[in-house]
Amino acid sequence: MLSVEEIKLLVEKLEKIKSTDFEHLIDNNLQLLKNLQKYLDDSNEHLKLMETKNMQWFGADLEYKKERPVVTPLLAKTIQSKIWQFAKTNKYSCLEIGPGNGQFSMDFRAWKSNYFIDIIPGYSKSILKRFPKPHHKYLHFLQTNVNGSDISQIPQGSCNFVFSWDTFVFLSMTNIQQYLHEISRILIPGGFVFVQYADCHYDYDLEQAKRSYWQYNTKYNMSNIIKEEGYKIIEMHQFCPGANYAIFQKDGNKKTLSHKMSELKLD
Repeated sequence: MLSVEEIKLLVEKLEKIKSTDFEHLIDNNLQLLKNLQKYLDDSNEHLKLMETKNMQWFGADLEYKKERPVVTPLLAKTIQSKIWQFAKTNKYSCLEIGPGNGQFSMDFRAWKSNYFIDIIPGYSKSILKRFPKPHHKYLHFLQTNVNGSDISQIPQGSCNFVFSWDTFVFLSMTNIQQYLHEISRILIPGGFVFVQYADCHYDYDLEQAKRSYWQYNTKYNMSNIIKEEGYKIIEMHQFCPGANYAIFQKDGNKKTLSHKMSELKLD
C-alpha cells in the first residue's frame, strides 16, 4: 500500500512533468491524488505522531544519539569545514537552531557572540562545558517549544550566519517557513543560512518520514520555501544519505562574507 509520503512524491513528479500534450490526463489524475493525499493527511492517526513529539521525546532522542550518533566523525568534519567558510568576521553574531549537546557549538567561536535556541530544557549545560568560563558572556541561550519559531529576543540585523543540523528534518514545511521568515529579520543583508533538511526523493529520508520519525519534505518543496521567503539559493547538495543541506543568502548589498561553492561528498 502506498504511504502518504509516496503519494506526495508522485504528486510532485506529476506537477513537474506536466506539459501541453499530457495536461488533461495529468490534471485529472493529479487532482485525484491530491484529494487522496488530503484525506490521508486529515484522517490517518499515525501521521499525527509528529505532533505528539514533546520536549521529553526530543530529550530521549538526544540521549539515544549520544550512544548511537547519526553524525559520524567524517561527516562532522565536513560540516565543520562548511561552517568555517563563514567564520571571517567577528563584527556580527550567529545563531544555531537545535544545538542539542553542542556538537558544533565550538565552531562558532570566531563570531562576536553566539545565540542558541532549543526545546530541550537545560541544554545550555552541555554547551557551557565546552567553553572556557571567560567565554560564557558571549553565549546566549533561548528556549522554544516543539512548534516554536520565536527568535524575537535576538536583535534585528545582528547576525550574519544561521546554522542548523538534525533539527529541520523534524519540522513541518509550515514550521520551516515560519523559521525562515523570522530568520530574515535577524540577518544582515547578504547574511547566510546553512541547514540540513529532509529530501524524500532519497530512500533514506523517505523511510524516516514513512515511520513518522522525520517530517516529509523534498528539495523541490524546500527550494520553493526558500525562494518564497526572498532568499537566494547558493547550494543544495548531499554529503551522504540522510545528510542533505541547503545554503542560501538574504538579499542585500551588505555582504560581509563570501562563500565559495564546493561539492564535497562522503561515500
